[in-house]
Amino acid sequence: MSLTSREFWLNYWESKKNLVFPVPQNLILSDFLREICNKRNIKNSLELGGFPGHYSVYLQKYLDVDATLLDYVIHPKIFTELLAANQLNEKGVHIIEADLFNIKNKEKYDLVFSNGLIEHFENTQEIVNIHASFLKEKGTLFISIPNFKGLNGWMQKKFDKDNFEKHYIACMDLDVLKKATEEAGLKNVKTFYNGKFMIWLENLSTKSTCFKFLFKTVWFIFKAIFTIIPIETKWFSPYIVIIANK
Repeated sequence: MSLTSREFWLNYWESKKNLVFPVPQNLILSDFLREICNKRNIKNSLELGGFPGHYSVYLQKYLDVDATLLDYVIHPKIFTELLAANQLNEKGVHIIEADLFNIKNKEKYDLVFSNGLIEHFENTQEIVNIHASFLKEKGTLFISIPNFKGLNGWMQKKFDKDNFEKHYIACMDLDVLKKATEEAGLKNVKTFYNGKFMIWLENLSTKSTCFKFLFKTVWFIFKAIFTIIPIETKWFSPYIVIIANK
């Protein structure tokens, strides 16, 4: 069961600013994609639920991967502007606008990945199975999701409950994700926390000046601490990562 709707995503993307920009080489989490592509000789990729497609653009622009983006809602104007900003023509990244759960004929890909998708569904096993179903033999799966079981999750629940409730918190568990990935028929499964410290709020711009000041103060204090003590933990790391092979 999805915790969001088409209307939610239309409103979400139309409300977002700064979606169009030249995608940098140091795009967050892109180091994993670069390493996978170099080690596994990735020729083509499928990004699930990744609109506006920054990661697909990254793969095409910097690693010459034949990239495809599949999402339930794709805003054509934003997508075209993003390609232009990265000096890619309209055929630079393929797009599929479709319901992930109702695709009959599936092409297979060397790399199937998503960033911030599976936590919007309560049926974790099914959504991981769908990722795996697009993989070629010996293909690679990469999934990242936010970690809301630590400080960042407490902030979300306390100060942006509406956004918090659109995430399935039970799936944000390394053992749950490892088991689901193995049951999807994949091997060499790695699940781990990524990032030393980060907190964010989708609705921060609507908060008072005093709240913003306190939020940024907390951010700077913890950022300084984790610069000195660079550890990745359930309590402070912003992301969870899954990597596996078929």
